[in-house]
Amino acid sequence: MEKEKIDRINELGRLMRERELTEEEKIEQKILREEYLRDFRRALRGEETK
Repeated sequence: MEKEKIDRINELGRLMRERELTEEEKIEQKILREEYLRDFRRALRGEETK
């Protein structure tokens, strides 16, 4: 996952602690988190086969 996307996940997390996210931000956060988890799991599976 690109650094910009990880930075955006972190930015949305900070915003969430300061105020309620807009619907668009909530959707963006959900999509980014799902992508992050998919990539993380894929990397783990790749490590298991080594």
